[in-house]
Amino acid sequence: MLALRLTLGAQPAVQIRRLLVAGASAGTGFLLLSALGHALSHPDPAASALRLAWCTAPLAATVYLAVAVARTDPATRPRPGLSAVGLGPVKLMAISAATTAASCLIGSVLALLVFLQLRGDLTGMPLGGGAREFLAAGRPLPLPAALTLLALVPLSASTAVAMSLRPREPVTGAGRAARTYGRFGAYRRTPARESFGAYGRFGRQFGAAARARSTATEAQEQDGTQGEAAEETADGSPAVVPPPVPTAAPSGLPWGVAVLAVGVAVEALTSRTGSGGGPAAFLGLALTSLGLALVGPALAHLCGRLLQAVRPGALRLLAGRVLMTEATRIGRPLGVVCAVVSAAYAMASLHDRDDPSAGPLVVLGVLLVAGCTVATLLTAAVEAKQAHADTTASLRRLGAPAGTLRRAAVLRAVALLALFGPLTVAVAELSAWPLGG
Repeated sequence: MLALRLTLGAQPAVQIRRLLVAGASAGTGFLLLSALGHALSHPDPAASALRLAWCTAPLAATVYLAVAVARTDPATRPRPGLSAVGLGPVKLMAISAATTAASCLIGSVLALLVFLQLRGDLTGMPLGGGAREFLAAGRPLPLPAALTLLALVPLSASTAVAMSLRPREPVTGAGRAARTYGRFGAYRRTPARESFGAYGRFGRQFGAAARARSTATEAQEQDGTQGEAAEETADGSPAVVPPPVPTAAPSGLPWGVAVLAVGVAVEALTSRTGSGGGPAAFLGLALTSLGLALVGPALAHLCGRLLQAVRPGALRLLAGRVLMTEATRIGRPLGVVCAVVSAAYAMASLHDRDDPSAGPLVVLGVLLVAGCTVATLLTAAVEAKQAHADTTASLRRLGAPAGTLRRAAVLRAVALLALFGPLTVAVAELSAWPLGG
């Protein structure tokens, strides 16, 4: 009941994002039911299994969109004071998962109603032509199999949301992972083990305390220096202080390049064996898409570094540091969009024009995956804006012009497009060349 009240009382923008999740769930459910109808109409299990395997791409895109929408939902965000009324992080995670399951369930029910309507089970007027092949009109529809397929989207989306929003202990400070117990039950905050007699060595603990005080003093001096720099910009000059920068770049670049190379190699092998459109081609496209998704955060971090190269001004410094900070949040969905575009370009060479019944389903699948990935990217941009709301407000209080912040956002978008655009074209050509040849 609480999840229903939070769902109905959300803002219009949140409701629109939830409707997008419901629409994506409806499209994915219809594709799954179409694969079931094709299996009922054709005795070839290999072709039916291949059609069902192609439905994993819309399913993954729908789940990815559902997770992004759940992360930007303000109703389920932990806030001070909610634990006192029984709404702790675990409860909010459960409410978010239940809300996501409800949105996907609405879409699945809509997909079932549309599929039954096109089959003629509701009105007795089935759709004619080539659509009868994947609708299995005139054949009894196994209800348990249909319900099982329709339950994939709500279960997968709610599970992914629960795993993404599960409470985590902080890495530093009072986290349980960093807490250990020393000798004789002494409570410590470091997992480092010490040899026998370490506590008896004269001056050991005093030296550790001195090092800790020195580190704290340096941090305070650094904060004070940043504060002085911020005060110097309060006179209305465009030189603003950027947000903090992560010390390490995302580590997915080597793995992403390796997976991308393996995917292109599998596609080339598929072209040589003449099995285009089979499971091997699907595996090659999947590996290529996964490689692009893995290299996305690292490339976004690289864009931030390139923006700050060669004596940057205040505008480039602000744009680059924000881009480095949001590399993981923006880079991964941007890499997924590039993967979808390159895969769609490669699938054009695999499309079987002799099968008229597959045309509408292919168009629906491509539109569904592309729409989900673009919506996920826009949702990630909204999440990044929410995460930097306090920083933006602080910069404006310090006298940073609003035009400077807008120009920095445009500069980030141009830098990402300049790097990811040619990369997408290159990967699309590499993927389509062996499959089309």
